[in-house]
Amino acid sequence: MAKNIMIQGTMSNAGKSLLAAGLCRIFKQDGYRVAPFKSQNMALNSFITKTGGEMGRAQVVQAEAAGIAPDVRMNPILLKPTTDVGSQVIVNGVVQGNMRAMEYYKRKREYIPAVMEAYNSLAQDYDIIVIEGAGSPAEINLKQEDIVNMGLAKLVDAPVLLVGDIDRGGVFAQLYGTVALLEEDERRRIKGTIVNKFRGDRAILEPGLKILEELCKVPVVGVVPYTHVDIDDEDSLTERFHRDTARKLLDIAVIRLPRISNFTDFSPFERFENVSLRYVTSTNDLHEPDMILIPGTKSTIADLKWLRESGLEARILQAASRGTLVFGICGGFQMLGKRISDPDQVEAAGITELAGMGLLEHETVFEGQKVQTQTSGVFGTVEGLLSGLSGLKYEGYEIHMGRSGERRPVYGGGNIYGSYIHGIFDAPGVTEAVLKALCAQKGVDYARLGTFDLLEYKERQYDLLADAVRGGLDMDYVYRIVNREV
Repeated sequence: MAKNIMIQGTMSNAGKSLLAAGLCRIFKQDGYRVAPFKSQNMALNSFITKTGGEMGRAQVVQAEAAGIAPDVRMNPILLKPTTDVGSQVIVNGVVQGNMRAMEYYKRKREYIPAVMEAYNSLAQDYDIIVIEGAGSPAEINLKQEDIVNMGLAKLVDAPVLLVGDIDRGGVFAQLYGTVALLEEDERRRIKGTIVNKFRGDRAILEPGLKILEELCKVPVVGVVPYTHVDIDDEDSLTERFHRDTARKLLDIAVIRLPRISNFTDFSPFERFENVSLRYVTSTNDLHEPDMILIPGTKSTIADLKWLRESGLEARILQAASRGTLVFGICGGFQMLGKRISDPDQVEAAGITELAGMGLLEHETVFEGQKVQTQTSGVFGTVEGLLSGLSGLKYEGYEIHMGRSGERRPVYGGGNIYGSYIHGIFDAPGVTEAVLKALCAQKGVDYARLGTFDLLEYKERQYDLLADAVRGGLDMDYVYRIVNREV
């Protein structure tokens, strides 16, 4: 059976996911077969594996860092929020239905066998399992039914590193307060603390670190610097949404829907130096972009209603009439059609039918069975502005409840397009073809955008992350933890 180590945090967004990815990369570099694991993830950013199972993208990123294929065993429970008080529950890649928060809270221990089956199966195939917790282990109102932090650590007998985010301030209180709120047996599982996202001279921290060690009675295993790596974020806490991005040579606006999902679909555009990718929530921020992207959403009908009420729909229609390229993915594609119907309330939005934006001819009907599949192929003849896609290979995955007629990789023509395929811009040449079309339309030189090899770029980012984590942590001590020597 594999050895393990668990990363828990003092709060959400303390950096658990990236630290776990960094450790996965380090263990891989050091010659170990390593896999990530998170028993329960709550996120709208999900992925479909080769076997058709659905899992959180954080564990996909960690699997990529480990150099292995994503597997639903790495994330046996995925919660996808549908409302403020309810989520779609996915167990080992398969949808179980929608549940209100209280119902799931009462029932979640029923899923322990599924969690343990997934973990034990992984542990037979790998040398080390890097486990990620969720939120904080000191949520004292939730601890009784915990299956993702200390509850899981006990089930799989995992030693824990506790991570605090110094960039937000109050890191000493975060770490000591968390330890203080734990039970004695839980404190014994914590083998060290980590100060994450540090900017500055570590020498200034030293007096505080010594006091922290005395208070928590465990060593500070490291201080990890604030690391600028371009790696997909886990969820809506992403800093991408809050960047003040100046408009560049080519300007792309992504509509930040209230229930936006799989926004990492658009990451390839960010990696061109002279392309701006801005997330827009109001008409004042839209301006006159060269391209408008409408992303996926967990609630197409509710978000289309918001788009209409915010005035953004009218602005998009105006831009489309002027020839601006508009591209919708999944839920965004559904919105571009003539009508959306949900007779069985699959989305639970309280609306059975809503007129679409009318920019494409399809109509969408929601059905109970979810489409979950990876897909690949070759674009046929694509008409209009994006004719350069014709004959290119594509790949990605579909994950949707709606049906919109025949299955095609891309719909539309002229300057309006849509697709059900998440990750469609990742395949070699696809993003480049879109940007070349925009350059031709605007009369600018494509060579000025800057180009790169996406796969090589991603590998370099994982190596940079590993360098930062290895440099910030006492890896000899980390290995002693893994080997149960402390």
